Amino acid sequence: MKELLQKFNFSKELQAILDSCKSVVIPATKEELLALSFGPEGGNDFEVRYDVEGKGSVLEATVTRCRNGVIGNYPEDYMRRRDPDCNLVSDDKESDKPRYQDLYKKDFSELRDATFEWLKKQELFIVPFMAGGREYGYPAILLAPVNAGFFGAALADLQEFVSVNDIEGGFEPKAVVYLAPPFRHTHFDGKQVVVHNRLDDVHEVFSYNLYPGPSAKKGIYSVLLNIGENEGWTTCHASTVKVITPYDNEIVIMHEGASGGGKSEMTENIHRELDGKVVLGVNTLTKEKTYIELVDACELRPITDDMALCHTDMQNESHKLVVKDAEDGWFLRLDNIKKYGDSPQLESILIQPPRPLVYINMQAIEKATCLPWEHIIDSDGKPCPNPRVILPREYVQNVVSELAEVDIRSFGVRTPPCTKENPSYGVIGLFHVLPPALAWLWRLVAPRGYNNPSINSTNKMTSEGVGSYWPFATGKMVTQANLLLNQVKHSTHTRYVLIPNQHIGVYEVGFMPQWVAREYIARRGGAKFKPEQLVEARCNILGYCQESIRIDGRYIRQDFLRPELQAEVGIEGYDKGAKLLVDFFKEELVKFKTDELDPLGREIIDCFFNNGSLEDYGNILPMRY
Repeated sequence: MKELLQKFNFSKELQAILDSCKSVVIPATKEELLALSFGPEGGNDFEVRYDVEGKGSVLEATVTRCRNGVIGNYPEDYMRRRDPDCNLVSDDKESDKPRYQDLYKKDFSELRDATFEWLKKQELFIVPFMAGGREYGYPAILLAPVNAGFFGAALADLQEFVSVNDIEGGFEPKAVVYLAPPFRHTHFDGKQVVVHNRLDDVHEVFSYNLYPGPSAKKGIYSVLLNIGENEGWTTCHASTVKVITPYDNEIVIMHEGASGGGKSEMTENIHRELDGKVVLGVNTLTKEKTYIELVDACELRPITDDMALCHTDMQNESHKLVVKDAEDGWFLRLDNIKKYGDSPQLESILIQPPRPLVYINMQAIEKATCLPWEHIIDSDGKPCPNPRVILPREYVQNVVSELAEVDIRSFGVRTPPCTKENPSYGVIGLFHVLPPALAWLWRLVAPRGYNNPSINSTNKMTSEGVGSYWPFATGKMVTQANLLLNQVKHSTHTRYVLIPNQHIGVYEVGFMPQWVAREYIARRGGAKFKPEQLVEARCNILGYCQESIRIDGRYIRQDFLRPELQAEVGIEGYDKGAKLLVDFFKEELVKFKTDELDPLGREIIDCFFNNGSLEDYGNILPMRY
């Protein structure tokens, strides 16, 4: 083991932990990591427990061996999804995030030292990986107690795992994830807390919980955002897909938005009834279904699922944004698969994968097959809304690994039902075309939206924060706003659309709007609309509606394009809902009116507060038709 450790350049503090701990293992393969998940006995059902002062032995998670993977489950409902407010910053570098010392009235160094002392008393393992990928990424490691093998297996599938056998020497981590679950009970009242300590030479991530979402997944996102903030680039919170029409035309769509905003769904095939029909929407009052005809769907070639690296070294002279996947595996939410046949292509790979996968929040019977529609039951008797699987990119059919030039940037919003009697911000039509300046504003406001299944939150409209990745960022909001504006300014040949999910007015639509929009936009060659084909939305922050939409020779009813035309909504319901949206924009945008904001950005925000027209937005940043 000493020979293997010599391949790394560790800090003195990290080396001191390794010199003092009971033992250290560096699994050379993902199979070895999976084996670690079941402890020294190597059984089929393993309890991850820790001794906690004042509480005795605390069960943090159970790990079950199934035929198609390992399943990690948590006894507490709270631990089954990400707490959106779990990130803290402990260093003295610039940040708009809550600081550990402000909340707890003490310096983090005390807890940092206690964490290191606890790790020195454990059996540990190390997972080396490249944060952001092998080509454009940065060396990093996970240091964790050996009984948390399933957490290490999850991270190794999410990021570019590096076998210790392939390291020549000189592997110097730019980020270290320290996993220490007991401290959530002794220091944080049971809450999910991740503390970021940005040193000059390394980004330390202290994960005080066993749910991979805030640390193995979004914690590494935080690392990339911090590096990008220092170097002048960012990582978009987005899925990306190459769409090939039945006529062999190709476009690339990048879909951004808050958690639950439809990123993974943008790379999915359109969902159909068992008889092949496509349900556009269901009237929530009358239960009447509206169908559309769609015989030949486009071919999909996924590029990214959640984190789109927009490194400056990748940009070219195409005047389009260029992206590459920042992950090696996708943290897919399975709540949309409720029964056999809901997503046949995905179900096939999940039930019979080439090697075992890592599942979270699923029903598990040892040595049986974990079925993607059988989600763990929460304490209220309902299925957990956040069942997950980590799907390695290599198992994604037709996945694209090369750099991709983005034709369309779409933004997704979870919207509630809207009627005259119960008006809401569910007034967004099937899809809207946005001028670039307005598209930038949506990325500053980034509504978290209605009934979000991914996080612990209420249904009250809140913001995910700038870029829709703000919960994971550690720096300043205005810096990220400037980076996103710089993207828009330099990507003049990329177009922008806005797409709702869940509801359009009175209609429950799920993710059908983005699937239908994807099919239509691709057939149109990338949203190249003539001005006469667009109608200004009644609420101008929604940009332009379509005059009409026809797919495969069939028109979509106008009340799906313009919800104010729905009898159940009308002008009255629409205007009240639109006011909620505009007022929300006012609340969120005022915080960006600082001297640090790019002057062009200030002009755009002033345009909004002056009730500027769509023409005004277009004069600031021209819109390509």
